[in-house]
Amino acid sequence: MTKRAIAFDIGDKRIGVAVSDPFNEYAMPCETYFRTGRFREDVAAVAAIAAEKGAGTIVCGLPLNADGTEGEQAEKTRRFAAALAESTSLPVEWEDERFTTLQARETQIAGGVRRDRRKKTVDSIAASYILEGYLSRMKTKKGL
Repeated sequence: MTKRAIAFDIGDKRIGVAVSDPFNEYAMPCETYFRTGRFREDVAAVAAIAAEKGAGTIVCGLPLNADGTEGEQAEKTRRFAAALAESTSLPVEWEDERFTTLQARETQIAGGVRRDRRKKTVDSIAASYILEGYLSRMKTKKGL
C-alpha cells in the first residue's frame, strides 16, 4: 500500500499540516505547528509530525510571487524543506501555494469561523489545498 502524503504550508510563525487519506485520494487538514524560532527544533518537530502521520512523501507549498518568480520567502521555505528532507530521508515535492491562504480564509469566513479563531486553522486548511493540488496532479500524471 502507498504511504500517505503529508503537506506543509511553511510560514515564518506557523506551519500548517495536512495529510492524505491512506489511498492518497483526498487531503485532510490536521494541526498547525507554531514555530519556536529555533530552526533545528522546528525541523525536528515537523519531522516528528511526518513520522507520526505515516508519511511517505512530503509536499511543501512553494510561495511564488504573483508573476511566478521565487522571492525571499521561497528561499526560506526551500531551506526549511531541505533540512526536513535530510532529517526524515523522505522525498520532498513542491506545489505552487499561491492563493491557498486566501482560499482558506474565504472557506473559514463562508463557514462562519470567528476572526479570533481563524489563525489557529487557516494554515492547515491552506496545507490541505496544497495537498489537493499535488494529489490531483499525481492522478493526472497516472492517467486516472
